[in-house]
Amino acid sequence: MVTVIVSALCLVIISAALRQLFSSLEFEHRMFSYHLFVSILLLYTIILIGFGIIYFVLMKEGIGVYREELDDGSLDWMHEMARSLYFSGVTLFTVGYGDMIPVGVGRALAIIEAMVGYSLPAALVAKVWQNYKEDR
Repeated sequence: MVTVIVSALCLVIISAALRQLFSSLEFEHRMFSYHLFVSILLLYTIILIGFGIIYFVLMKEGIGVYREELDDGSLDWMHEMARSLYFSGVTLFTVGYGDMIPVGVGRALAIIEAMVGYSLPAALVAKVWQNYKEDR
């Protein structure tokens, strides 16, 4: 039950961050700015940490999300959280080093996270371009 609540809360925070960025683009930013750059970095950080927490909670509940090539066995919570954040970052930025492999429910979550990470830059560029065209 805790897993569902934490996962849902993380997804709500991620959705709110995405909505906030796109609504701020609508009214405040007509072209790329320092403020927009920092907003994008914060958005990626929120998404990375949000999915990392989801992976961490699922792994702690015994639900396999990823498998590591050189698995050391059971780690303390801090190392497991670091691994979950690493897996989230590699997935979000679609790097795919190959040292960690999604398994089970982690495959679906990894696809969703990679889709967000892959499509977000294109959506941001399209939004800025649309605002630029409207100003002309």
